[in-house]
Amino acid sequence: MRERRSAQDARRAREFEAFVAGAAGRLLHAATLLTAESPDDNPRARRLLTLALSHTYASWDRLRGEDPYDRARQDLAGRFARSAWHQYGGPGALGRSSRPHPGSPLARLTPQERLILVLRLYEGVAEEQAAALLGIPVERVRAIYARAMTTLLHPPRGPAPALAGTKVAPS
Repeated sequence: MRERRSAQDARRAREFEAFVAGAAGRLLHAATLLTAESPDDNPRARRLLTLALSHTYASWDRLRGEDPYDRARQDLAGRFARSAWHQYGGPGALGRSSRPHPGSPLARLTPQERLILVLRLYEGVAEEQAAALLGIPVERVRAIYARAMTTLLHPPRGPAPALAGTKVAPS
């Protein structure tokens, strides 16, 4: 009995190690995009990934044909959403900016915009699946995605340059 259990544990560990070897890089990249941290300095993304993979491993035997990558991605997205919620406390918290890396192109997006953009654009998750995962209407996912894409594709302009030799009249 003990030998059988030991063999099952070893098989489970090998299967999970193979999964992590194939999926961890992409999941870490997704987590780094979510947190908008630098790829070289991403402690929040690494923590999200570690927690998501730990949860996936804990439920490995209960997956029963379910895609482990999908499960890990759902856990990662849920943890990111909850951390943004708790970090800023309450409703509307996902609309406030977390501390992204200033050089990240995603730094101008809110955490909710980053989450939907990463799920839809990088991960290829359908609008309906993203809505179900986040518990919001499909129309809201569509609107947030459109706003995020507009922000990325049309960044705000900086102040107009001052003209040399021009005096500004006092008001």
